[in-house]
Amino acid sequence: MPNIKSAKKRVLVNAKKTEQNKAIRSAVKTEMKKVDLLIKEGKLEEAKAALSVAFATIDSACSKNIYHANNAANKKAKLAKKVDAAIKVAPAVEVVETAPVAEEKVEEAPAKKTTRKPRAKKAEAAE
Repeated sequence: MPNIKSAKKRVLVNAKKTEQNKAIRSAVKTEMKKVDLLIKEGKLEEAKAALSVAFATIDSACSKNIYHANNAANKKAKLAKKVDAAIKVAPAVEVVETAPVAEEKVEEAPAKKTTRKPRAKKAEAAE
């Protein structure tokens, strides 16, 4: 226990700042969990919106020196990678459903003319 007045004050200030930092770290974790939950539920548009909110929260914590800049960048990169991977997987299912419509349009289009000469067969070349 400190005896000097300034040391006593530092103990009180440090305790207060610790609580504030815990609250900010908790807010960052909450935003990250929200993005993960939306991805698992398949709500990708909402996950994109939550991603920008999470980025803002992480940047805010970084600017207050709660997270190191590299730590904040890693957190943002991991979240972005998860959202991008979920988006890449989701349209693949939609493309399979809409593929017959695309094929019908391709069949209606006229075939392209080729200007390339056909290759000589090996038997003709041997003679």
